[in-house]
Amino acid sequence: MTLDKKLDKYAKLIVRAGLNVQKGQEVVIDTAIEAASLVRRVTKEAYEVGAKEVIVRYSDEVVSRLKFEYGEAQLFTHFPQWLADYYNQYAKNGAAFLSIISDDPEAFKGVDAIKMANWASSKSKATQPFRESLDKAINTWCIVGASSRKWANKVFPDMSDDAAVNALWDAIFETVKVNHENPIEAWQQHRHSFEKRLTYLNSLQLQYLTYTNNLGTNLTIGLPDDYEFAGGGSYTVGDVFFFPNMPTEEVFSTPHKDKAEGIVYNALPLNYNGNLIDNFFLEFKAGKIVNFGAKHGEDILKELIATDEGSSHLGEVALVPYDSPISNMNILFYNTLFDENAVCHLAIGKAYPECVTGGLQMNKQELLEKGVNDSLVHVDFMIGTADLKIVGTTKDNKKVDIFIDGNFVF
Repeated sequence: MTLDKKLDKYAKLIVRAGLNVQKGQEVVIDTAIEAASLVRRVTKEAYEVGAKEVIVRYSDEVVSRLKFEYGEAQLFTHFPQWLADYYNQYAKNGAAFLSIISDDPEAFKGVDAIKMANWASSKSKATQPFRESLDKAINTWCIVGASSRKWANKVFPDMSDDAAVNALWDAIFETVKVNHENPIEAWQQHRHSFEKRLTYLNSLQLQYLTYTNNLGTNLTIGLPDDYEFAGGGSYTVGDVFFFPNMPTEEVFSTPHKDKAEGIVYNALPLNYNGNLIDNFFLEFKAGKIVNFGAKHGEDILKELIATDEGSSHLGEVALVPYDSPISNMNILFYNTLFDENAVCHLAIGKAYPECVTGGLQMNKQELLEKGVNDSLVHVDFMIGTADLKIVGTTKDNKKVDIFIDGNFVF
């Protein structure tokens, strides 16, 4: 099958399953200019299923880097009101939001970490209504990947530019099941494959999860009362099913923001805002990061943790078997969307309200009282290894093996 035909199948999958675009709905696309070919296909497909309008906002990493290099520090403390209104109004309109990522993993290497942190923080504050609409499952949204030269060169450094780009496309298509005869049907089957594990995990009435491996990780994480594990896709409050991440291999829940004790080491590099953070650890006490270090990107990690109060607490626990389809490809993507679906991961920052019973109907204070973290950021980092062990402690203090040697025991 030609690349063009695979891109057509990919676009159809994104629109009809990922976003599940409804007739009369607006579709908002954020993407880099490198993904224009896919954007055009997605746009056409969205109109064919009845979208009211498709709105595309392109970015250019080279231009963005120049802004960070030459812009005065004050520039990054204020997010433009017109741009905040753009996101907030389309969210209010009920739009579907698509992010197509094709980032160079080191696009912003060496850029002032404070400028980048201030920009991320000011954007999050200004677009709070937009972010809450997504967190509260009011809008459908989806994040997907698109191959680009610089990203492909990082993943396949020994190949020529064209060969690397094509190899990355092939890898992306494999992870999102475009190579199946009917990708949409394959995703519906994939969705149901999560049900048995979710039912079991939610029946255990866990208090804690304890992680250990030979990297030195020894971390116990508490779960809130009435936690719920989710995975395989989500429903909006209007009962529209969609896939927020393509690919997805994780089952996830929210930790209790004040109940993490111990130390955790990363297993794969973290690409955060065009910077790689690697060989790092986080140490927790009473749920808060009290110590950290990194051999690469420590200044970026420091600013991330200092974003606000919630950014020093956990916001997600995600379980992914080491023997998973993406892990078995033996490709380090240097991209969280893909790498987080290869191994177990955690996230610091904002937690998902859907992961506690009735959470979507709770206000911010009620969620905090349940132990559900709030922050301007939500950043996943990978911790899964071939020897990872996870033991659950139930409310009646029974020990239950969840993972042995990197994989589910059930």
